[in-house]
Amino acid sequence: MGWLGKLVGGTLGFAIGGPLGAILGAAFGHGFDKRDEAYLSGRGGRPGGYRRIETQDDARHMTFFVAAFSMLAKLTKVDGRISEAEIRTIEEIMEKDLRLNTESRKIAIQIFRTAVQSPETFESFAIQFADAFRHQRQILELMADILFRVAASDGGVSSDEERLIRSAVRIFGLSAGFYEQIRSRYMKKDKNEYEVLGLDPSATDEEVKKQYRKLVREYHPDTIASKGLPEEFTELAEEKFRTIQEAYESIKKSRGMT
Repeated sequence: MGWLGKLVGGTLGFAIGGPLGAILGAAFGHGFDKRDEAYLSGRGGRPGGYRRIETQDDARHMTFFVAAFSMLAKLTKVDGRISEAEIRTIEEIMEKDLRLNTESRKIAIQIFRTAVQSPETFESFAIQFADAFRHQRQILELMADILFRVAASDGGVSSDEERLIRSAVRIFGLSAGFYEQIRSRYMKKDKNEYEVLGLDPSATDEEVKKQYRKLVREYHPDTIASKGLPEEFTELAEEKFRTIQEAYESIKKSRGMT
């Protein structure tokens, strides 16, 4: 994740602006004003170590990374305290899902801590994230999944946490049906294979096969990688992909499908 190295070195500057740019500024002690914004948009110049972002991929990677940990910060703090279970789950996401190295984890933690104290709102982060990925529904769904996963990690989802997640789903432009599907998955102790596939148990064998093929196309790691996210983030898609495959195989076995 080369852009993280540039960020640590102070050479990437503020490439995204808005509430997420404010988090970066506060987290790493860089000043950000209209002159910086003009410089980064190509409307002006500014001496002293900054340079414009090099690629659109860098901007997307940074937006995903900063938005994810900023939204998680606001989500975990909304009910008054950040639980040990929530911290462990976020650490697990950093280590096992995103496979961040030690330096990258330090950056994620710094962003998280800054966002916890920031006057910016959860909704402002969600709006900027949705704007960046408005044509990439799978990524929006993955982010919603992460939010529910962390909120449910301490044994339940509080009404305030659910309010924020519902708000994110709405801002992301995802359906009420998707929200109920993901809510059901995390609010129940036992995951239902049909819920994983977004189906009712009354679905026909052909409907099960059709839905499975659709989800495989959408969540195949190669499909997610083609959206412009760095390799580390495709780990999230791979986990989702494995869950889909396991659910389908379980249904096939129980039904005797070929």
